[in-house]
Amino acid sequence: MENHFDVAIIGGGVCGAAIARRLSAYELNVALLEKCSDVSFGVSKANSGIIHAGFHHKPITLKAKLEIKGNLMFEALKHELNFPFERVGIIVAAFSYEEMTTVEKLYAQGLENNVPNIELCSAERIQYLEPKLSGDVVGGLYAPTGGIIEPYRFVFALIESAMKNGLALFTDFNVSKAKKSGEGFRVTAEDGREIKSNYVVNAAGLFADEVSRIFNAEEFKIRPRKGEEYLLEKEAAGKPEHVIFPVPTKNSKGTLIIPTVEGTMMIGPTADEIEDKTDLTTKTENLEKIFGLAISMIPVISKREIITSFAGLRPTLEGGDFYIEVSQKTKHFIQVAGIQSPGLTASPAIGEYVKDLLKADGLGLIEKSNYDPTIPKIEKVKDHSHEENEALIDGDPRYGNIVCRCEKISEAEIVEAIRNGHTTLDGIKFYTRSGMGKCQGGFCTYKIMKIIARETGMPFTEISKRGGGSYLVQSRISAEGIGTGDGEDFAE
Repeated sequence: MENHFDVAIIGGGVCGAAIARRLSAYELNVALLEKCSDVSFGVSKANSGIIHAGFHHKPITLKAKLEIKGNLMFEALKHELNFPFERVGIIVAAFSYEEMTTVEKLYAQGLENNVPNIELCSAERIQYLEPKLSGDVVGGLYAPTGGIIEPYRFVFALIESAMKNGLALFTDFNVSKAKKSGEGFRVTAEDGREIKSNYVVNAAGLFADEVSRIFNAEEFKIRPRKGEEYLLEKEAAGKPEHVIFPVPTKNSKGTLIIPTVEGTMMIGPTADEIEDKTDLTTKTENLEKIFGLAISMIPVISKREIITSFAGLRPTLEGGDFYIEVSQKTKHFIQVAGIQSPGLTASPAIGEYVKDLLKADGLGLIEKSNYDPTIPKIEKVKDHSHEENEALIDGDPRYGNIVCRCEKISEAEIVEAIRNGHTTLDGIKFYTRSGMGKCQGGFCTYKIMKIIARETGMPFTEISKRGGGSYLVQSRISAEGIGTGDGEDFAE
């Protein structure tokens, strides 16, 4: 069989991507099977983008162990993969002495987990660190190793690195059947495509329970926990210097105030248990609830500064811990399920952990002599001085054509995204940030569609928001003017 692999990973979120990248360092044929039209389009795209410090979970949990290990891996990963990441630190703010009792427990847990430089703070110390906090704050916790990241750029970078080192990526591959084939598996997608693999890793996020059943492995139930979040503009008055946590509850870390790595600000998420794994709706009553909690922490936060709202789903599992084990029912099948917060933080360590499980299960691992962990930095107009941009434009005039005004994204950056395989509007948005600014694509969407059409040959009617039939145009589009940016080529 032509598509015969040593390992197939099901799921192109941050865990699947981290596992794929780790395995790409070895003399293996590895495939990643993603049901969507691009990687990171599931759970990972709506992540809060926080690199947790390691004080929220008990030391006996797998979550805590992998969170701490993963946190420490991000400097090296940033150096190799050139994705946005900053250690801005995390503050847990207490607004009553009862809440301080919980903060003290978190601090003790952090010490037990060996969180570097964690600090129990007085009201004065907390307000010195974060002056925008309400004067009602009575104390809190400070963990300087916490950070912020752009989660989809991280996933794209992991996949780009893995593909550079031999990963085979299959998108729109929705696994529908699996059969034992010798010591391995024959895996079939809904559209009839097939691959064969000696080992399979189930990193299917919200659908890990369904994938497990397809492979006749363990029965478990993934329950979606919906979180609604709100994005505020870069000039938002309430934007803090650190990630601000409230004191956590039993089921949630609470409503956070997050300075994003690209300069905007997020507030959220909620934590609503639901049944529908596709429900990404937002509710007005949750807006009022979230902003009420946020304003109690930072009073100058204003709803007038909202750019957009969105919802994400976390794949929760009974017991609350990560489920990462070799299946006891199906040979050579690895479960990577229930990866909710702090899954993003833990993901590099999860990649290492799964590699070790595969080795213990008999997979031979020989390091590649030509493995290259690096990928080039993406040239961004907004990151350079005027003189540096002049040099870029001299080399490629497309850097001089700004397509997305809000985020200052050039035509050259859009083309780079397309040539790296991102041909949906969301894929290009996550790769470049075009359409993420104040106008939310109102100015640049049509221009980006024209560039996609020019670069790929796709008609406008085949260009989608995120694949899966999410087309934007149904009427006929004239071919005249494609790529000119004149905005005059819509036919009646």
